[in-house]
Parts: sequence; structure tokens; C-alpha cells
Amino acid sequence: MRQREAIRRERIKRETEAALRDSGLLLDQERRNLFESRYMQERRKMEQLRQQIEAERQQQLPTLIQELKKEFQSQQPKGSAVEKPTASPRKDR
Repeated sequence: MRQREAIRRERIKRETEAALRDSGLLLDQERRNLFESRYMQERRKMEQLRQQIEAERQQQLPTLIQELKKEFQSQQPKGSAVEKPTASPRKDR
């Protein structure tokens, strides 16, 4: 668990350094520390939003599937069964 946390911290450090490089800013140590701190705050916000959206998506998926199922069942001709495609027989030579 400690190793995972160390790996996570290292990845975050690399991402932060890359963001600073990509910005093109040349900052003294104090402002660099402030940049890194703000970058991390904003990344946390983005991660929370991502998790929130994923949770909402997971909640909405069953409803979507049921709606599509109803829609497409009503479009099927009566009395015909839906068959799954079967694999074609292999011809060994």
C-alpha cells in the first residue's frame, strides 16, 4: 500500500512538472511551489467531477438499456424469434 502511494505521488509529481514545462513559465521556487499547489487543487476538482459523472453514468445505464429494449422489442415482427449469429463451420484442408 505504501508502494502504491509512492508510485501515485511520483506520477503526480511528473504530471505537475510536465504542466509547468508546457506552460512555458519560468518561476522562482516560491511561485513554482504555488503553481504546483494550485495545479494539484484543480486536478483534484477534475477528478471529483470525473467520479461524479461516472457514478451518474452507472446509475443511468440500466434505465437506458430498458428504454432501448422496449423500443426495439416493439419494432420486432410478431412471432419471430431473435437468433444469435452462429459461427460458420470451419473447413480444414
